[in-house]
Amino acid sequence: MTVGFMVDCFFFEAGHGDFVHSFFSTISYHLEKDGWATKYPLLMNDLYHGKLKWSDVPEARENLKEIEAELSKLPPEKVIWDIEDLSKTPPWGNNISPKVTDLSNYFATTDGKTFFEVIRSAMDVAQEDECDMKIQAL
Repeated sequence: MTVGFMVDCFFFEAGHGDFVHSFFSTISYHLEKDGWATKYPLLMNDLYHGKLKWSDVPEARENLKEIEAELSKLPPEKVIWDIEDLSKTPPWGNNISPKVTDLSNYFATTDGKTFFEVIRSAMDVAQEDECDMKIQAL
């Protein structure tokens, strides 16, 4: 089942639900020292657990830039597959593309877009159309 970001009738595909959860798990584990959604509540709580209001997109976009910059400093081996069970690892182990150089480009779609690019595209539409954004499985 594919998961992505829904804005009105526009769907921005990310990938398998476990991979999307890994993206958010990695952010929380490495960048939110006080726990899930303590530093980035708009993305980690509003978007992940419900919806991101279009009026909050400018602030969430700034958070996303900061997250991308911080994850670019971490090697791919630091990926967190599931924050609820740190013993879990990606099904492919360390067998990753040589294009993956750090955690900012570890999470990518099948057509090569990083999750950051996909989320920014969804945010652009949310802001332009004044529509909220949510994670949805298709």
